[in-house]
Amino acid sequence: MSDTTLPGPDCTTMLEVRAGVDQVDRELVALLARRFAYMDAAARIKPERAAVRDEGRKAQVIDNARIAAEDAGLPGDAIADLWDRLVEASIAYELRAFDRR
Repeated sequence: MSDTTLPGPDCTTMLEVRAGVDQVDRELVALLARRFAYMDAAARIKPERAAVRDEGRKAQVIDNARIAAEDAGLPGDAIADLWDRLVEASIAYELRAFDRR
């Protein structure tokens, strides 16, 4: 959160809410860039292209997100769906990175 945005509970106008949401979105994109940098590393480290897709690991990552979401009071199924898409996008990115090496 920047110095100019308020925490959600402190917002009293939609302008404040939207500023906060926009700030969080920028932070999420920065976090995604960090996450995808790990996909670059994985593509560099994995010895074979077939090792990029790991369904067991995918399930574990999605389950971890579901549990963390529920612990935070968020809808677990919705977060699991988002993470499924995130992991699939990460796999596609990693495959492209693997093919470039």
